[in-house]
Amino acid sequence: MNPTISVKQLPLENISAECFQPFGQLITPTADDKPYDATDAQLMLHNGTPRFYIMRLYQRGRKFHKITRHRQCTQCLGSLEGKDWWMAVAPACEREQPAIDEIKVFLIPGNCFIKLELGTWHAGPYFEHDFADFYNLELSDTNQVDHFSHDFRESHNLEFEIVDRSLKPYSIFRKK
Repeated sequence: MNPTISVKQLPLENISAECFQPFGQLITPTADDKPYDATDAQLMLHNGTPRFYIMRLYQRGRKFHKITRHRQCTQCLGSLEGKDWWMAVAPACEREQPAIDEIKVFLIPGNCFIKLELGTWHAGPYFEHDFADFYNLELSDTNQVDHFSHDFRESHNLEFEIVDRSLKPYSIFRKK
């Protein structure tokens, strides 16, 4: 007999530099002549060869049960074509899983990037478009040697669902 899977709804929050600070940085447009300062992405890429690439993802709904972290580098993500997207995050910790009540989901406009701190737990990107392309800056071997995941379906019989109370139920947006 399969155990019942519970679903915890996570409300979508608008991102700001202040509310995203426990997880990383929000990187927004600035003037070209602005000197480097703490508002620029504070990168940690010294543990290997940096990899900057365009990652194509296809829509996969609003539910997730796995969350991942990277301990050897920061990671920067941003969408192309101005597409809005969502990222679930939880603060870095020494435990083998993040605290469920610390997981947040942010709406990220298509005109900015996020930089995840070392060890920040994350799931996504998620979006409502058929597909989206993302700039991704990490190490060349991040997905092979620095990709630690936790599966809440296995540990807690739990899935998470991203909800936006201002939208109609997601099922009406899915293409049949």
